[in-house]
Amino acid sequence: MKLEVRSKKLEVGPTFTSGVGRIAALVLATTIALVARVSTQQPAAPEISAFHVQGSVWMLVGAGANIAVQVGDEGVLVVDTGLAQNADKVLAAIKKLSEKPIRWIINTHYHPDHTGGNDALAKAGSRTNGTPAEIVVHENVLTRLSAPAANRPSAGWPTDTYFPEEKDLYFNGEAVMLYHDAQAHTDGDSMVFFRKSDVVVAGDTFVTTSYPYIDQAGGGSIQGELNALNRILDIAVPAHEQEGGTFVIPGHGRICDEADVLEYRDMVTIVRDRIADMVKRKLTIDQVKAARPTLDYDLHYGSTTGFVTTAGFIEAVYKDLSNPQGKPRVR
Repeated sequence: MKLEVRSKKLEVGPTFTSGVGRIAALVLATTIALVARVSTQQPAAPEISAFHVQGSVWMLVGAGANIAVQVGDEGVLVVDTGLAQNADKVLAAIKKLSEKPIRWIINTHYHPDHTGGNDALAKAGSRTNGTPAEIVVHENVLTRLSAPAANRPSAGWPTDTYFPEEKDLYFNGEAVMLYHDAQAHTDGDSMVFFRKSDVVVAGDTFVTTSYPYIDQAGGGSIQGELNALNRILDIAVPAHEQEGGTFVIPGHGRICDEADVLEYRDMVTIVRDRIADMVKRKLTIDQVKAARPTLDYDLHYGSTTGFVTTAGFIEAVYKDLSNPQGKPRVR
């Protein structure tokens, strides 16, 4: 049995220009796009949906991970590129937003659902001298994408890296800030802040669809994850009655604001503290799982199948807290 959901394009008009209404419209739009992909059989090729966040920034849904697109007179800047097999549809969706070339690509980290389209989008784009679009990442992302074991085409490797905690560039009339979140979901996470548009692109340090994925093989840690969430809270400013204001594009899921990030940060902190107490009392991982430290959050974030499972999250936190050497300090 196959579930298909079709809908007309959602127009965000004047009645949705304030905080609560705009959030409701964006939540509805992203939910429609996500539900449309549900199937118990082989899924059909995804449809890429574009939604205006605010300012110069749009979000593309359906390519694997969420993609942010900034458009303006100077060209197009793209944050993350989705899975490789969806690159043509991503390019078509971007063309509907702007006929100008892609000048910049930023990857929030190295996972293929965020970097798979690098090759195709870079070649389709152009810098001012006619070369492919620049791909900007933290240095650790280049290290992982260029490793022989990664088996990634060199045309999709980053062409510009940064090593300090921050990097900035000015494009389409606004400052674009990159912040490195050390040892968070991976060791190369970058959060991107469009300062004039007031939009944060979080990558997979913040999602609404599951518990965090702590990629320990990729240098991630639970404290680094919390530090990244706290950085978003440092930057985001809510509007009236804590709704609206700075919008946050998660790696997966719906558009959010500061209140959503705050709830997620608090959930991660509470679960971390519960498991930390069990580690201190020398409980085994099986005993910790049996105690169900995530029970009151499982209805919303829990899963027994898929890429991020509840058991996998508990195991990652337990392992991290049992071996805390060299982990990042609390921000």
